[in-house]
Amino acid sequence: MGFFVHISCLLISLICIGDAQRITDKMFCNIAGTSCFRRLNATHSTGCSSTFRGSQGVVHVIKTMEDFEFLLNSPPSPPYAPIIPPKLFTRENMLRLKNASNVISGVVLTGTLKNLNSFSHESRCPNQYGGLLREQTCSVDDAENSWNPFGTGLLQEDFPFPIFLVSSEKDAAKITDCFEKFNNFDMESQNLRSLCSIEINAFMSAAVNSQVCMRRSNMQNNLSPTNFCDPLQGRNVFATLFPRKIVDTRQVDPTEEFIVLSARMDTTSMFDGVGPGAMGSLVPYTVLMQAAQLLAKILPEKRDASNLNVLFVLFNGEAFDYIGSQRFIYDLQRGEFPFKNNQRNPIALENIKFLVDLGVMDTMRILNLFHATDFPAAANFGQIMQKYSSKFGMNVTTVNKMQGNLPPTSAQSFLKENINFPAVVLNSPPTNRFYHSIFDDDDNINFVYGNTSKNFLTLEDLSAPSADFTADSIQMSIRNISSIVAFSLYEMVTGEVYPDPLGGSAVFADEFLHCFLTTSQCPLFSAIVGDNSTLPPFPPPRYISIHRTGNQRSVVYCHGIFGLTVGQKLEGVAKENCTVPPLYWYPGYGWHGECHLTTTNVSMAISPAFKEDNYNWTSGRYSTWTESTWNSISARIYLRPSTHHEALTLAIGLTVMVLSFVTVFVINTKSDVLFGISPSSEVISIPARC
Repeated sequence: MGFFVHISCLLISLICIGDAQRITDKMFCNIAGTSCFRRLNATHSTGCSSTFRGSQGVVHVIKTMEDFEFLLNSPPSPPYAPIIPPKLFTRENMLRLKNASNVISGVVLTGTLKNLNSFSHESRCPNQYGGLLREQTCSVDDAENSWNPFGTGLLQEDFPFPIFLVSSEKDAAKITDCFEKFNNFDMESQNLRSLCSIEINAFMSAAVNSQVCMRRSNMQNNLSPTNFCDPLQGRNVFATLFPRKIVDTRQVDPTEEFIVLSARMDTTSMFDGVGPGAMGSLVPYTVLMQAAQLLAKILPEKRDASNLNVLFVLFNGEAFDYIGSQRFIYDLQRGEFPFKNNQRNPIALENIKFLVDLGVMDTMRILNLFHATDFPAAANFGQIMQKYSSKFGMNVTTVNKMQGNLPPTSAQSFLKENINFPAVVLNSPPTNRFYHSIFDDDDNINFVYGNTSKNFLTLEDLSAPSADFTADSIQMSIRNISSIVAFSLYEMVTGEVYPDPLGGSAVFADEFLHCFLTTSQCPLFSAIVGDNSTLPPFPPPRYISIHRTGNQRSVVYCHGIFGLTVGQKLEGVAKENCTVPPLYWYPGYGWHGECHLTTTNVSMAISPAFKEDNYNWTSGRYSTWTESTWNSISARIYLRPSTHHEALTLAIGLTVMVLSFVTVFVINTKSDVLFGISPSSEVISIPARC
């Protein structure tokens, strides 16, 4: 009998739980999307956060500038959560909402690129306080002479409410329909009726600045250890053109010389997980990878006994005061690059004879060659580039510019250590209208996947027109610039003019962009990953993030592409004999399998500020960016009752409670009359012993 009772109770409990879930589903409608989040540095915090229990506000759709006036002039039923299209998501409007945080509990961003001239949350002077000299940086008040003339600086603002991004048109329509049905009429008497509202959960644990947050996180508390923020960190990826000698004792070899070709591999935006960075960083990233692949093809081994090598470096975290390049230089100065277990001699700054840093390439026909001081290699490199552009009819103009106001690229970290460091920056005039934003995607660079199914590792005849891509396509532009850079480095290394017509492949550029902008399930990634089932159907995120996230997939893919394209293919080596680095086995194009002797590796990309025990947080010496921790990000809409309804419900509840107490008291005192039970006054006697 007891068994059946337990089963009955269990079934009743399950039914109650199911009913409760169905009631919740009827009350709330989940909205898919993501939110901005909080980042901190040594002086302040940026981003946004909801309250601990989530921020609730009445939905109000903004369509014109006049709609803001309703919210900012004593609205009848605060707090509100305005729904804003991208064209009205401007600095002026957002700061007005920030100053009215007493009536604004959150902001929802919806919509598309329609009628959108620009949308960049970054400052007009990116990394303004992390570069060479503060007085040499551009001015945010002078848009025409800045490095990001379309920047709004919202990425550096701290908002007291959450900002939620809804990319799905279906979910955006749900919010709009709810607003039209319950809110968009008789506006002045909204407080007298139930209103469509939204709840945004995006609470950020960190506050104040990085120093305070890290101190709180490092407090020893064994009962409930809490992490409030983490340093931004990732990995730099590098490879050398020629293999370096394995040594027993590591020490700097002053005769070893390097030409460094560098670019950034990361990007960022205001919202978590959304930031393609197509024009902002992926184009120069692709140029470097293709130049490395081409140079390894045309110069597979040293031509003479010189000790000159080419070092390809992709820096991570450059969007946040040059995290990757700062750590790279920090390790060079201490003999810690590459890692000690690398069994190669450490490299010092003095070993680098020339640095070519690839900046933004918004305008692919005009490339400015910036350098802080005048030195022979700078002018020579520009002349060589122009020569090969003319030779192959690529119509790429290289302009030599020596000035103190340099583009915000990794070269700033080197010049900060030594103003006379032999560095040049290859940078086009800034025309990217969506720099560091959610709209810097494939459409911004007019990328259309060719899907040629051709071998992307073969070289192309530059003297013949392409059968797959038009001359003005992004694939051809990347092919041309990477070929010019590779030919110029070839001449600087060998001292000889490159004689052949073979150059970079537009198919390689096509596949590379496809993998990083569309999907990871692509031919290029399949050629470096043994199990295709591990490739997700979305492109790898390139935001540096923190060590506990999956954003390091882009580092793994970059490492593999370097190994496949720059590493030396070893014929006749079986897979079982190709398992110990630097030997790596790759499926290769066509999945036939091949063993490569690689020169690729990774290094730390975390600011030295978090390595030094007594770092002076006010010095500005190193990047100090951290990221707040959070539990979850979500949003849902529901119908919020009116103030009168809530007051009536409370009054009825209190009345029922008082009446219940009175009723129970009366029944308890009159129980003998009501139930016919007389109280017993006799003492129960203890049974006598037998």
